[in-house]
Amino acid sequence: MKAIALAAAFFVAAAPAVAAVPVTLKAQALDDDGVVTLGEIFEGAGAAGRTPVATRTGASVMLNARAVRAAAARAGLDWANAQGLASIVVVGAAPGAVAARGNVEVLTWARSIATGEIVQPQDLIWAKVAAAPADTPSDAEALIGLAARRPLRAGAVAMGRDVSAPQVIKANDTVTLTYDNQGVSLSLQAKALSAGAVGETINVQNVTSKKTVQAVVSGPGQAAVGPQAEELKLARSTRYAAR
Repeated sequence: MKAIALAAAFFVAAAPAVAAVPVTLKAQALDDDGVVTLGEIFEGAGAAGRTPVATRTGASVMLNARAVRAAAARAGLDWANAQGLASIVVVGAAPGAVAARGNVEVLTWARSIATGEIVQPQDLIWAKVAAAPADTPSDAEALIGLAARRPLRAGAVAMGRDVSAPQVIKANDTVTLTYDNQGVSLSLQAKALSAGAVGETINVQNVTSKKTVQAVVSGPGQAAVGPQAEELKLARSTRYAAR
């Protein structure tokens, strides 16, 4: 056994070194058939790009960056991962998901953003890419002020599915439930049974009677029922329709 180990070490040492091909991460990793390949993740993968690394069963799949780097190395590719990314998100490119191709100018993330962080104006920058997903907003205002739904990578194309309204109430929070109608104002303390953003409908429980009702989030720690709730829902739907 020792002799075999020594022989193996000898042949490894004697084998000529093959230089790995350097590759860079694509601004947006898109997959169209459920089988994620190195070519869908990296620019310049060449023939190694056909190497499968994962399967996608949902709208997207999150890959471990270390595992992807190892798979790339086995295929003769060298990804430096200078940004120190922990994960890579590959999005399904369904039919019609690409709005334009060929040196298209789109909004991209200027920095890596953590889940729940609020998008600021300086977090977006225009860049040119080979293909623009249909979900890419043409106006930064459509993204500013919203919260990241998942970790967003610097340089990736910014898409509407990346963000959502920031949640101002969490499950089990104590909220002030209000009712305002024609000069009549009532309020009581309730327990939020689910999280929600402004304009979203959540279930709340009266802490005294234990009765559960639906209310519309009106602000941090606040929810409303009655006419005010309907106005909040209408304002929310109008906001998103305008986008």
